[in-house]
Amino acid sequence: MDVAKRVADLITPSLTDMGFELVRVQFTGNTRKTLQVMAERVDRVAMTVEDCAQISRATSALLDVEDPIAGQYLLEVSSPGLDRPLTRMDDFVRFAGFEAKIETAMPVDGRKRFKGRLIGLNEEGAILMAPEEGGEIAIAFSNFVRGKLLLTDDLIKAAEKEQG
Repeated sequence: MDVAKRVADLITPSLTDMGFELVRVQFTGNTRKTLQVMAERVDRVAMTVEDCAQISRATSALLDVEDPIAGQYLLEVSSPGLDRPLTRMDDFVRFAGFEAKIETAMPVDGRKRFKGRLIGLNEEGAILMAPEEGGEIAIAFSNFVRGKLLLTDDLIKAAEKEQG
C-alpha cells in the first residue's frame, strides 16, 4: 500500500470526528518530501486557518504514533480552494454544471485530456460535455488519472452564494 493511501486510512476517522472530510492526500518529492493533506468542512463553510491548524495537530499526532513515513518530511494542510481537484465520485455530482479538466490514463477517442462542463455520473464514470469532442464524453473511473474544476465566473458566483 502506498504512503498516501496509508495516511488517508489513518487520518480519515479523526477528521470525520472533527467535522472534516478528506479530499486528498499526496506524498511528493525525493529530496524534499512533502505530505499534503487537503480537507474541507462537512458543513461546507469556508475553511479557516484555525481549521487547517486543528487538522495539522491531529494529523501530526497520529503520524507520530503510527510513523507510516520513513525519514523527514513537511506536512502541509490546506483546503481544496475553488478550483479544487475532483477526487471522489460524488464530486462529479456535487459540481455538475461547472467547467472541469480531466486527464485519463488511456486515450478516449484518441485523447487523454478533456475540458468541458461536468454533467454527472453514470454507472461507469463521469460524464463531461466536451464541445471540442462534439458532445458528451464518458470517462470510466478505472481510466481516470486526475481532474479539477476550472476557475470561472459561474464557480465564483456559486461559491459566494454558498457562503453568503
